[in-house]
Amino acid sequence: TVNRLALAGHERIFGLDHPNTLSTFSNLASVLESQGKYNESKGMNRRVLERHKKILGPSHPNTLSSFSSLASVLESLGKYYESESMNRLNRRALGGYERNLGPDYPDTLISASNLATVLQSQGKYDESETMYRRVLEARRRILGPDHPGTQLSARSLAAVLRLQ
Repeated sequence: TVNRLALAGHERIFGLDHPNTLSTFSNLASVLESQGKYNESKGMNRRVLERHKKILGPSHPNTLSSFSSLASVLESLGKYYESESMNRLNRRALGGYERNLGPDYPDTLISASNLATVLQSQGKYDESETMYRRVLEARRRILGPDHPGTQLSARSLAAVLRLQ
């Protein structure tokens, strides 16, 4: 409810298109997703994505993040058909991160890992494995083999290998 109050205040003071308002929308959508309120989160994520595309353009990092957030909620809902179309958006987000931030930037690696997770949940294990390996190799190189992020990537890869 604190996020809802903040959102109402931001909308009233700044308007719907202000970055603070959109950030608060994103935060609330994330909280709703973590509470299992996926349909409400999906609606908010769609709204944020549309506003970001309109205001910032399709390649802005905030827009790319919005693509990924919506895909995550769709996956949580088990909407794999809809999530398949979101795979294209996830790939678009990943491509944007790679172009704008580089292949080893943390947001790029998170985006690649998110795509790998969706692919795995759809039974596309070979493609998922490729993405997980890419993330793991980058994290080993950048963070080292003992970093928690590297270890998480190794566990994710092991999970998809086990499914194969």
